Amino acid sequence: MMVKKLRRKFVLTAMISLLLILIGIIGVINIVNFTQVQAGADDTLNILAENDGMFPDMRDRLKKPVDESELVEGESAPFENVAPQDFSRSIFDKNLFYNRTIELPFQSRYFWVKISEIGKVEVVDTGHIAAITSTDAGNYAKSLFFNSRNKTRGYIDNHYRYLISQNDDGSYLMIFFDCSDGFYSATRLLLMTLLIGFVALIAMFILVYLFSGKAVQPVVESLEKQKRFITDAGHELKTPLAVISANMDVIELEAGASEWTKSTKNQIKRMNELVKNLLALSRMEEENIHLVFSDIDISKIVNESTAYFNAVSDFKNIRYTTNIEDDVHINGDKNAFNQLCTLLIDNAMKYTHDGGDVSVTLSSDRKSRNAILEVVNSCEKMPEGNLDRLFDRFYREDNSRSRETGGYGIGLSVARAIATSHGGTIEAKADGENRIKFVVRVPIMKIKTSDNNA
Repeated sequence: MMVKKLRRKFVLTAMISLLLILIGIIGVINIVNFTQVQAGADDTLNILAENDGMFPDMRDRLKKPVDESELVEGESAPFENVAPQDFSRSIFDKNLFYNRTIELPFQSRYFWVKISEIGKVEVVDTGHIAAITSTDAGNYAKSLFFNSRNKTRGYIDNHYRYLISQNDDGSYLMIFFDCSDGFYSATRLLLMTLLIGFVALIAMFILVYLFSGKAVQPVVESLEKQKRFITDAGHELKTPLAVISANMDVIELEAGASEWTKSTKNQIKRMNELVKNLLALSRMEEENIHLVFSDIDISKIVNESTAYFNAVSDFKNIRYTTNIEDDVHINGDKNAFNQLCTLLIDNAMKYTHDGGDVSVTLSSDRKSRNAILEVVNSCEKMPEGNLDRLFDRFYREDNSRSRETGGYGIGLSVARAIATSHGGTIEAKADGENRIKFVVRVPIMKIKTSDNNA
């Protein structure tokens, strides 16, 4: 199961990276394409504006290229009188460029309107376009004159690119170029690139998924070796700890209890707890632990768990409050959930200074269908950075404080494993100044009757 999770993360990361690359490539291609359509329209509008709305004889602007092999020695090719703005296109085949240039007047769809300085339409030419009537052309010109005269270029009706130039007599020449053909081709390219990108994404998903097993195999093997080591070491430690504990009992029977035997027995107890938690965590992460899921009343479990710590709170003078909703049921393992509650409350009690406060709350959320367990405690100093690090194995914010409390930094890791095994989540977050809150959410089976009748 862990291998599947690792493969899913690998595939997800690879696919997100590929998706971002495809979005970038497709975006750049289509943005450049749409920009070129507009640039071509502006070039045509410039030519028309320079010639009072008419195309000049394009043969005069550009002579037909000849094969250089046919030239007499010392004669230059008659391709030198290209308009300055056209030099950037010399990378194309000369004949292709020549044909495109001289055919430009016959391929272009445009109309123009001459309007006086007071907004009166004087001349309309719609002879080079079929979709626009003289009335339409006049209306476009008047709309620009009264609303957008300060703009010399732009779009009107989405696909007509216009250029406004002022004549010497104060009148305005408004030329409109139809970009619909260019935008249509650009839109088709956009759809084609999106389709190609989608197909490429599917193909890459299949390939990444097929090869992901080999990619994560070294990590999986390393984790498996680590878990086997923890399991084997835990089992090997049990025997000497049991022998040491038995020897201490014999020494106390013969010589009586002393400071040294009590200290040794305390350390044995701590080591036993550590081994127990390590083995439990290892089994949970391997998902080999035998959890018996059934309908359990976690309200009773939390009540029982909180009751265990009344003596601890009294001893440390901690304000210990509980607010537990009745009859909250989940599908889970009773012993595991009891361990989860105990671990969180024990962690709160350990790291709460004398005179501090601890609160335990259990509630149900009908909207999200979750049971919510919250354990809040005050602390002398809030951990710095991302609080999710507290759930990392062996992580301890303050080593000196951990030695005083007897913590090994593994209890919260076990708590997270239990919450995850129940299909839930656990998180740590700040709750005001010098207060930390642990929140567990697990799916609910049913909510108390009073809520259902509401």
